[in-house]
Amino acid sequence: MYKCFIFLAVLFCFQQDSKGVAWNENFKLNWQDFKAKPDKSTDAVAITASGITFGYSVQRSSTRGVIGFKSEVFAHFYPEHSWYKKESVDSHVLAHEQLHFDITELNARYFREKLSKLKVNSKITEALNALHNQTNTSLADMQNKYDTESNYSMDNEGQAKWTAFVAKELKRLQKFKVD
Repeated sequence: MYKCFIFLAVLFCFQQDSKGVAWNENFKLNWQDFKAKPDKSTDAVAITASGITFGYSVQRSSTRGVIGFKSEVFAHFYPEHSWYKKESVDSHVLAHEQLHFDITELNARYFREKLSKLKVNSKITEALNALHNQTNTSLADMQNKYDTESNYSMDNEGQAKWTAFVAKELKRLQKFKVD
């Protein structure tokens, strides 16, 4: 029996010239968005390159030290690093790939929620960096768990479970969505 495997490449760092597509609830991936050349040496039939970008600034006072911070968190899809094998994919596989991108947005919202609860103090830079690292680890773990539990889209029940979970969590964290 032929098995196809779909892997996710979670790419956190790209060169300046990489153009990412920010997650938007009204934007859905289509195969034309996957622009990289397929890797014929792997059993994977598609790769979704997505990741979370994060930036921050810390406000300081000469008399009071750290007084605040501002941050930006975005989920991105990277077309130039994403690919598919045309002869091996269908709309079901595309839905699986879309959910990888949605999981990236979900983790961006988890990150924004945690950032909203941070207390400003002299160690805020360390806290921001630690939270960013934790988020990247959590994102990679969730993406791997999704692939395992959905058997790379081949387990319809597992796929449906993940689709429902992600939709529920995105709705619950609606206030942490970026327009």
